[in-house]
Amino acid sequence: MSRVISWDLPRPAVTRRQPIRFGYELLRGIAQVDFMPNAACGLFFVAALFAAGWQFGLYGLLGTAVGTGAAYVLGVDRERIGAGLEGFNGCLVAVASAVFLGPDHASTWVMAVGGAVVASVITGALVHLLRPWAMPTFTLPFCLVASVVTIAAPGFQRIWHGGSALAALPRTASGTSALDWSGLAHAFCANIGQIFLMPQWYVGLLFLAGIFVADLVAGLTACLGSVIGIVTAWALGAPASGVTQGLLGYNAVLVAMALGAVFLERGVWSLGYAAVGAVAATVLTVAVTSFFAPFGGHTLTWPYILTTLFFLAAVPAFPRLRRT
Repeated sequence: MSRVISWDLPRPAVTRRQPIRFGYELLRGIAQVDFMPNAACGLFFVAALFAAGWQFGLYGLLGTAVGTGAAYVLGVDRERIGAGLEGFNGCLVAVASAVFLGPDHASTWVMAVGGAVVASVITGALVHLLRPWAMPTFTLPFCLVASVVTIAAPGFQRIWHGGSALAALPRTASGTSALDWSGLAHAFCANIGQIFLMPQWYVGLLFLAGIFVADLVAGLTACLGSVIGIVTAWALGAPASGVTQGLLGYNAVLVAMALGAVFLERGVWSLGYAAVGAVAATVLTVAVTSFFAPFGGHTLTWPYILTTLFFLAAVPAFPRLRRT
């Protein structure tokens, strides 16, 4: 049974509560990065971003506000806005802009705002296109915008401040795959934090605390996904440096939560299905990283999107599984 804290507002005095309502929608938008339409969870997520760096906190809030505001201007259904479904892609686009383009540049702030607006438009398109299949948009708007921006950025002098381009051919894995207890603990938390592109263990711990505040089962499923990501990467001989930074496990966390706690009815079968998906997502993470390397792109949450899309599409073929 899930444990949810509801921070809904009272019904009366609509005009007076509008700024407060918008604040709640921002918090839910940030929390929706991990599927949680919960303002209390959003507060933990905001604290985590500011713990990583005050600029990341501001970028996250800005991107969520722009995405949510754009949805209002475009007349999107208020129920979607209220649940935070129009803000989380803008949040990720803005944070990714800060991480990959540098948070100190005026051009990065412009790209964060522009990218969040474009993500809102793409979200609308995907909602329409995916409706016949009852599929969510996932983080696809974020991935599309962030991939285009990061691949194109080195071609624009006023946007790129990182010196030479990042394009490079994939390389054979090297370095030790051995993990000590400290590395395991760091990897477990970093797998949660890297969903927001944050590798710090204490940031991941704050994100995990927010998930547990919103939903106990979702928190436990996130832990399971993190463990599966670590074990799968270690068993296949991935370099310990990438594992401890959370670079191989964060997609496993998202897939485990999506299949085990969000989009399928909860139970033993969906949990087992989620575990298989988490293993697949970990392997796919390395494949996607190699695919984008020659273009200077980033893995982002593409493995989570692809894995969850196909696993959900297969559900009607399996009588023991049901969509929520």
